[in-house]
Amino acid sequence: YIMVKIKKENETKKERFIRLAENRTKSVLSGLRILGNCSNSKYYEYNREDVDLIFIEIEKKTKEIKNLFYSEMYKTKSKIEKFSLKR
Repeated sequence: YIMVKIKKENETKKERFIRLAENRTKSVLSGLRILGNCSNSKYYEYNREDVDLIFIEIEKKTKEIKNLFYSEMYKTKSKIEKFSLKR
């Protein structure tokens, strides 16, 4: 399976964000659903520690990526709101 880089002509930054974020979010959710298949104890053996380790990592990465978004959103705004004595 080959991934093709698609560049939409005249695509706005918002449109590109929506297109890519939707597809990437769907991939993440699909991966989580597939991971959920491992919960079937008829086929897999695991314990509470295994489950906790999995979700600690997932939650850590989720928080990290969310913070990236917030950091970028407020980066420009914080520069604008810096204190200055200039009038």
